[in-house]
Amino acid sequence: MSDSAADQEYRVLARKYRPADFDTLIGQGAMVRTLSNAIDSGRLAHAFIMTGVRGVGKTTTARIIAKALNCTTSDGPTINPCGTCDNCVAISESRHVDVLEMDAASRTGVDDIREIIESVRYAPIAARFKIYIIDEVHMLSKNAFNALLKTLEEPPENVKFIFATTEIRKLPVTVLSRCQRFDLKRVESDTLIKHLAGITEKEGCKADDGALKLIARAAEGSVRDSLSLLDQAIAHGAGDVTEEQVREMLGLADRAQVLDLFELVMKGDVAGAITTLRQQYNNGADPQVVINDLLEVTHWLTRLKVTPDTGSDALVSEAEKTQGGDMAKALSMPHLTRAWQMLLKGLGEVKAAPSPIAAAEMILIRLAYAANMPSPADLVKKLQNQPGGASGGPALVPAGGGGATAIGAYAAQAVGGHGPGAVSGAQQSAQVIALHPGAGGESHAPHPMPISFEKMVGLFSYEKEAQLAVLLKDYVRVIAYKPGTMEINITRKTPPDFLMRVKQCLKLWTGVGWNVVVGKEEGETTVRAKEVARDKQRKDEALQEPIVKALIAIFPEAKLLAVRDSRVEDGDLHGDMPTDPDAAVGDEHSDFDF
Repeated sequence: MSDSAADQEYRVLARKYRPADFDTLIGQGAMVRTLSNAIDSGRLAHAFIMTGVRGVGKTTTARIIAKALNCTTSDGPTINPCGTCDNCVAISESRHVDVLEMDAASRTGVDDIREIIESVRYAPIAARFKIYIIDEVHMLSKNAFNALLKTLEEPPENVKFIFATTEIRKLPVTVLSRCQRFDLKRVESDTLIKHLAGITEKEGCKADDGALKLIARAAEGSVRDSLSLLDQAIAHGAGDVTEEQVREMLGLADRAQVLDLFELVMKGDVAGAITTLRQQYNNGADPQVVINDLLEVTHWLTRLKVTPDTGSDALVSEAEKTQGGDMAKALSMPHLTRAWQMLLKGLGEVKAAPSPIAAAEMILIRLAYAANMPSPADLVKKLQNQPGGASGGPALVPAGGGGATAIGAYAAQAVGGHGPGAVSGAQQSAQVIALHPGAGGESHAPHPMPISFEKMVGLFSYEKEAQLAVLLKDYVRVIAYKPGTMEINITRKTPPDFLMRVKQCLKLWTGVGWNVVVGKEEGETTVRAKEVARDKQRKDEALQEPIVKALIAIFPEAKLLAVRDSRVEDGDLHGDMPTDPDAAVGDEHSDFDF
């Protein structure tokens, strides 16, 4: 036989070692057991749906079911098809006249489904059951699904439907409810490694355990992916599959080097981390793959802290288990979660950067410097242990943001700062008391008592308490008022803490505890209503001014928008502002806006 003929007869491992029966189907014990019991008891569904990730055996399982139902070596369906009868051979070669395979990715329309519906009426020619295998069924159009529903619900007794999909959630519920569903899981790593080792031996090749572990890890539970990678690795190594060759083929960095790199970064050794990354890059490692490996290491170490049984994974070598266990004990959970967030964001930067290696180096530098920073919990503990902190002395962080400067000084001192921004505890305490009068224990009221309810409402506006100011102005009627006590009527529902906040603010600003009572009497009109009425009166009186009349006569379309009293200053809250509306209009001190 010539070499060219031998090349033509070669079949890739994924097809050569495709399971022909349930005994050779790996990793799907639950499904095999269910189908075995169904066949033995004669409880066969008329429609099956296989779902799972790529390469776990969905289409292969469909063909095995077709052979099990149509094998001629038994009087009926059997769980162990012979694989040698005419029906089994024809089904394996995808040429059986009664087992029709359809790719829904290329035939998505209702016309394709109509062909199936019309052919369902005819009995099988050479098989026991006519079987329709539709791969990637989620690609069918909405109309195609609707056309199939009636036939799928009540097919002839000698018709079976088998669907396969990787996107089970894209299928209509009406289709799922008519099918018996099997979720094919990812093949476990140790099972996959044994399977690869057996195939390597059958092919007369040699493979290191480390190489098979790398292939199994890269396949992510997919048998087809693992066989394709093994096929490539055998060709790459001319029959000998070594860990170094597989790592080079996949463009991966050495796992031990990745652990060393992560350890250097978390220790803050920037020079060592950059040198190690450059060595891996010069050896052919992709910067994006390196960052992704660091993410995997971070996730693995985090799981080690939460669930120590993670270290027993078959894909992890003994050296990695030892080194990883020591690192997991040394690193705290806040450091690991912060590293995960920074690496995850950095992975996107590496993908988008014009120079991936430069972006990767900047990520490691950023992470190395952040690794030395204390966690928020540690920082709080250091703040509490400072003189005058939470462990003793007066509270240094008052409500309202007055303690921001002190917090910044404390944070600088807690992380070891001794520059110009670092101050002593006594100085910080003095700063806070200066920022917030009354924090040191003695009351120093910043405002005198407002002489009227309107002046009190103006105090809330002046102090930037906008929400309370609006509620007091629009929805509160005063029944009785004197400085320090008032009785009010609230015209609409307010927040539950409304009165408490009002009393707290007044005590803070005036230094006196206020007595605020909600009465049942109607009370005066609201401040807002008074302002509206006052504004209208001012406009009406201003329109009677000779100069205003003259302006309107010259400009007929002009409108009087507002009347301002030039004697009223913004800061006057305590009695200088005139309360009589007549004093604010009609004299030389009034300004008009048109």
